[in-house]
Amino acid sequence: MRNPAETRERLLDTAIQLIWQSNYSNVGVNDICCRAGVTKGAFYHHFESKAELYCAASQHYWEGLKKELDELYSPASGSLELLENVIGFVTARQASLHATSKEGPGQPAVVGCPFFTSGGQAGTDEEKVRLAAAEMSAKGVRYYAALARRLKEDGYLNGDPDPQQLGRLMQQFVQGLLMYARVENSLAGVSLDLREGLYRLLDLKQAHRRAPEATSVPAATQPTATPAASTS
Repeated sequence: MRNPAETRERLLDTAIQLIWQSNYSNVGVNDICCRAGVTKGAFYHHFESKAELYCAASQHYWEGLKKELDELYSPASGSLELLENVIGFVTARQASLHATSKEGPGQPAVVGCPFFTSGGQAGTDEEKVRLAAAEMSAKGVRYYAALARRLKEDGYLNGDPDPQQLGRLMQQFVQGLLMYARVENSLAGVSLDLREGLYRLLDLKQAHRRAPEATSVPAATQPTATPAASTS
């Protein structure tokens, strides 16, 4: 018999997977319970509503992602190396999550971030969902701002940019790119445009930009395949 902690975690993981494969509006409590193999009584023992589950799932998702990002942002990496690793991480993560979430024909080639996407879909009566998505986005901005700050301190950027603003712009660009790629149903656009777009937003000095042909993702940047582990 599954203990309460296991049931709660199973509900969280299932909610993430279903929202990723569809969207927040289309996934109901019945869908989550059926996939998780739990009763509605068990669901409401842990969560008052789908919105509350969403908020808890966003935190559950972030805890896993933060571990990956903290490792990626190790001080041992130079700022240019970190930039290239972040680019590789975003692309490789999307490829990995697509492979692990695909259950049949019709699954999107790019899954994006379930929480950022759902926050944009939330209606005015779903303030909890919007706020959870906004918090998730703010966390992503902090990591991108840290990258911009390191690049600026090391003298790799033109001018005197504001790292915090660059962090916001990078978050907006990456999430928008992933949404566009999901509509196009192709990861190729992410691989093609991600590096060039970030170079331009950062105004990275030309001498430090990689040529387009050198854009393959190193195997070392491949993330783990656990969905509960965006910025993307």
